[in-house]
Amino acid sequence: MSESEGLVGDLVELDIGPIAHGGHCVARLPGDARRMVVFVRHTLPGEHVRARITEQAKGFLRADAVEVLEPSPERVVPPCRYAGVCGGCDFQHVSLSEQRHLKAEVVREQFDRLARVDLSALGLDPVVEALPGDRDGLGWRTRVEFAIDPRTGAAGLRRHRSHDVVPIERCLIASPGVTDADITSRTWPDAENVDVTETSHGEVVVSVLPSHAGRERRIVEAVHGLGDLALDARGFWQVHPGAASTFVTTVLDLLDPRPGERALDLYCGVGLFAAALAERIGPLGQVIAVESDRRATAYARKNLAGHRQALVLDGRVDDLFGVPRDTRRSPGRRRRPARRSRGTVRSPLLPERAELVVLDPPRTGAGAGVVRAVSDLGPRAIAYVACDPAALARDTATFLEAGYALAGLRCFDAFPMTHHLECIALFVPG
Repeated sequence: MSESEGLVGDLVELDIGPIAHGGHCVARLPGDARRMVVFVRHTLPGEHVRARITEQAKGFLRADAVEVLEPSPERVVPPCRYAGVCGGCDFQHVSLSEQRHLKAEVVREQFDRLARVDLSALGLDPVVEALPGDRDGLGWRTRVEFAIDPRTGAAGLRRHRSHDVVPIERCLIASPGVTDADITSRTWPDAENVDVTETSHGEVVVSVLPSHAGRERRIVEAVHGLGDLALDARGFWQVHPGAASTFVTTVLDLLDPRPGERALDLYCGVGLFAAALAERIGPLGQVIAVESDRRATAYARKNLAGHRQALVLDGRVDDLFGVPRDTRRSPGRRRRPARRSRGTVRSPLLPERAELVVLDPPRTGAGAGVVRAVSDLGPRAIAYVACDPAALARDTATFLEAGYALAGLRCFDAFPMTHHLECIALFVPG
């Protein structure tokens, strides 16, 4: 039997190595013949800690630090007393400047490992930028989903990698409006979740699930330079108040849209980037926006009603491009058989050519098939908005194979105190 077997629950002393994607650091199990990898939460590179093994998987272990024997100079006292208990924040024990440094290291490592791209050699050494209005990394989250304990009806947040609910008094990263809704002081019998949304206009909407499931709750968000955009209160929108306007400005700066051009906004949501593109390309251009969420596309049509050059298409991006399901995963990822057969006919509503493309896919990324389809359009510039650096790096590898070059990269700390960040990459013909 290997020395690493049957360790769950054991305490071990570990020397902590580099940061890894996912909010943990990498260590090696001492005394094990294979020096098994341990992913350790609540640590910093260079520390020596005592940790408890929490999970054993094939080829690696997970652990939580329970005592810091030799701390990093960047370690701070967590401002929240639930830090390390609930699963919401990964980095409350880290100074804000070091959090951004660690996130930049993750971006650099993901591109090096998954795309074989040395960002420093390209002059694109990642720097994670703070969003406007962010001073201490707290009070920014304008959308919070509170979990409800089915036994007590208490509202709280879930433990890391668990369905258990941790009752809380206050979430320190929640925005003032979300906090003032005072969800955690009450009990919520028969509810599964309570969603709270604070809009940029200061409106606070509380949605109790499942009683509000399927019910439309219209809200309005203001975006600098675009005015108001409407959406459902439970629909997708950036949770940091400085994110939407910053991302629109960044995409426009990278693409430099010109009057009369044709642009695609893929995974368009309620039309945030499509509206900005339509303003720039003018009435002689064309914007085609694609989204699979029909509730979102209904709002997108309303938000783009003043732009006759804008067309909104319902459907999955890969389906409309005619990408077979068995090619949608990125290279290096195990392919799974399709759950149901689908035709691979390309939609006639998608153009054969386009000058500009915006990609804002879900966390899993666009995938190799979509990336190749976008490249076949021959755009002069592609802006890729990514909430996962690993997915962006995988899709970057496919763009490089398709003859495009990575020409720009900006990173934003859109989720302080967590391991998440947002990246916006520019691809141009190589």
